[in-house]
Amino acid sequence: MIHLPVLRWGEPYTSLEVDEVVHFATGEPIARVSRANGGLIQRDMRKAARAREALRAFSIEDLIARVGRAGEHYMTATLPMGDGAQSPDEFVHAQSASTGLPERMCRANMKKNAFVLSEMGAVLTSLTRGLAFDVLSTGQGVEREVPISYQAQSPVLGLVLPSNSPGVHTLWLPIVPLQIGLVLKPGPQEPWTPYRMAAAFFEAGIPREAIAIYPGQADVGAAVLDSCARSLIFGGTTTVDRYRGTPRVQAHGPGFTKILIGDDQVDRWERHLDMMVESVFVNSGRSCINCSGIWASRHTREIADALAERLAAVRPLPPEHPDASLAAFTVPGVAEAISRAIDAGAQAPGVEDVTARHRPGGRLVKEGAADYLLPTVLHASSPEAAVAKQEYMFPFVTVVECPQARMLEAIGPTLVCTALTRHDAFRRQLLDAVHIDRLNLGPVPTTRLNWLQPHEGNIVEFLFRARAFQSAPL
Repeated sequence: MIHLPVLRWGEPYTSLEVDEVVHFATGEPIARVSRANGGLIQRDMRKAARAREALRAFSIEDLIARVGRAGEHYMTATLPMGDGAQSPDEFVHAQSASTGLPERMCRANMKKNAFVLSEMGAVLTSLTRGLAFDVLSTGQGVEREVPISYQAQSPVLGLVLPSNSPGVHTLWLPIVPLQIGLVLKPGPQEPWTPYRMAAAFFEAGIPREAIAIYPGQADVGAAVLDSCARSLIFGGTTTVDRYRGTPRVQAHGPGFTKILIGDDQVDRWERHLDMMVESVFVNSGRSCINCSGIWASRHTREIADALAERLAAVRPLPPEHPDASLAAFTVPGVAEAISRAIDAGAQAPGVEDVTARHRPGGRLVKEGAADYLLPTVLHASSPEAAVAKQEYMFPFVTVVECPQARMLEAIGPTLVCTALTRHDAFRRQLLDAVHIDRLNLGPVPTTRLNWLQPHEGNIVEFLFRARAFQSAPL
């Protein structure tokens, strides 16, 4: 069995305390993982400045080339994994076994990560809005004959990572080329990507002392957040609310992503059904960019019925099956609790579980030790219904009947909004809506990202501060 050590600035450290990563269906141990603790992290953070110093020995352009090579290693090479080694196929199998994701989705997420690494030059050019890279390296420069200065706010970025969707790792891949070190706390069921990516970086010539990995329990995540001047954390609404207004922590949580259909397009909703299904269903609905609400002023019952009919045939398949599209829930009791909450919400006035009319049997499916939730489409006749603001970690969507004039005030915070309208006034209102983070005008699936744009907050603006700067000869 593979043992994954703590990685203290690139150096492996074996802890006396270990956690096991197990197969989601059989409970069979897959790996033993050394457990870090808060005191260890606090001691190691005294050396955090060395991570940035090691990376600044290389130009950003050089680091971009190196992470591009790392992407090739990540996709194709057999790389060190703790005290063993792992081929790409073994990586996919292990990730699927511990997270419940079908293997084809694990491969798709690998391709996303590798694509971002291969296009890193264009990604950073976009994120910096064309700023000369050496301004970030040296802290100063000249732009349009004006002196400018950018100051790194931390030598490292701390990340408290989730287990549910390996696709989130694309958010931290640009950090090393920005000459900022990485302090990673892996998700308990998904240590594989941080360790494989670190191994690929080292193979491509990234300094080992630039990366630290601290597996462990919740106290380890808290220590990372306390010890790093800039951190990202992934979690639920409670997590986001806890760190709201904390400048040094960027919290990523539920997306409450939506599709809005304007009055000028709603009579032609059928032509957009494929886009709606893709937005709800891709990646087994696990992503914050999966659509959880479709809002329109009319035809909402027909839309909900068509979606439910398309999704009703979906059934769990073995994770290695090439057509597997549903991810398992790996924590006992979670799927059952979610299903009960949905049933309770569907009892509210004006709410209907439309999928119940198209699918015999219940929503919850047990396959051995694994739990699955089948795709669910609700209809709400009013935006006041509580289910209109719900999001769950499987293909779940509520079709909400709401007048166009009320939509923007009623939808609440929205990570991605795809708006179907040609109406100039409505489009202007959408562009002005500060509670919409990422806006798609036209039939763009909410799950289809342009990697040359910030996914959720600009990481460069989070890590670097633009400040006033002048100099004069002495």
